[in-house]
Amino acid sequence: MQKDTLDDLFGDFKSEFDINEPNEGHKDRFLEKLKTSNIASNDSDKRSGFNWKPFLAIAASLVICFSVFTTLQNEPEIRDLASVSPEMSETQDFFTATIQTELKKLNAERSPLTEQVIADALNRIELLEKEYQNLKTDLTESNNDQRVIYAMISNFQNRIDILNTVLEQIETIKQLKNNSDEPTNTI
Repeated sequence: MQKDTLDDLFGDFKSEFDINEPNEGHKDRFLEKLKTSNIASNDSDKRSGFNWKPFLAIAASLVICFSVFTTLQNEPEIRDLASVSPEMSETQDFFTATIQTELKKLNAERSPLTEQVIADALNRIELLEKEYQNLKTDLTESNNDQRVIYAMISNFQNRIDILNTVLEQIETIKQLKNNSDEPTNTI
């Protein structure tokens, strides 16, 4: 089977094509009809339908806001020792105030001799603080389990013990420095 080229194909149908020139002004009449049909279609579009897009966007925004609000309401609030009872609130306040006081004393003792000891102590305090944050989550999840409460109290006590030990070490360092700086008198 032989393939026809485009020229051969159109040549065969040449007698069937309309090759007459259109009447004068045909282009102008066609463009005028096109304009009137566009105007009519635009007018019918304006009158025919209600634009729902803005209302759908508002409805979608409201649904998203409502779902976020509902999700946030369902998440339990992280509880700390003060949320267990008024006595535990007093305990937490006492420990927090004591720790703050000891930290102020520790920072007042900063010197080149004590800098390393203080830095180590602050690193250990920071680790205990992170552990306390985990204990707060555990307390929330366990619904006031006594073991978690005791662990939280123990955490506070460990922080105070570290601060007291470091302050004692600083006093020892200061005494050693004073003893080594004093001239020895021999008679």
